[in-house]
Amino acid sequence: MTEIPNVQQIRGEDRRRWFFDNYFDLIVWYRAEGISGFQLCYDRDGAPRAWTWTEDSGCSHHGIDDGDDPLLVYKATPILVADGAFDAVSVKRRFVVAAASIPAEIRHLVLMQLDQEEQRNANNTSEDIRRPADGPSKSSS
Repeated sequence: MTEIPNVQQIRGEDRRRWFFDNYFDLIVWYRAEGISGFQLCYDRDGAPRAWTWTEDSGCSHHGIDDGDDPLLVYKATPILVADGAFDAVSVKRRFVVAAASIPAEIRHLVLMQLDQEEQRNANNTSEDIRRPADGPSKSSS
């Protein structure tokens, strides 16, 4: 991944750095104490999605509606929309290779969060397997 130099900073928001390649965009936010969050956008040319982690809110996963509507004259601003499950395993597999050139502090944080997300997904799957399809059983009196 390559860093975009001189990324525009927005007054009142955390400082940010931006890295990209042909599959990923990684935006990293900083406070004085260090990294405060990141957004890993992936599958840019397919079905683009964004996985976001912040110190304050934890993780979230969204699709990216690119604002392209053939009925509109101008393209609208891209927005995040609900997108279901996050395939942390596949994203991590690609990220490990793509992130070899980014600073170790950033790479390790993203990989640690991907590991935790993978574990949460595995725990949720095993809970779904153990839960009866028709919900909790009701005891008769």
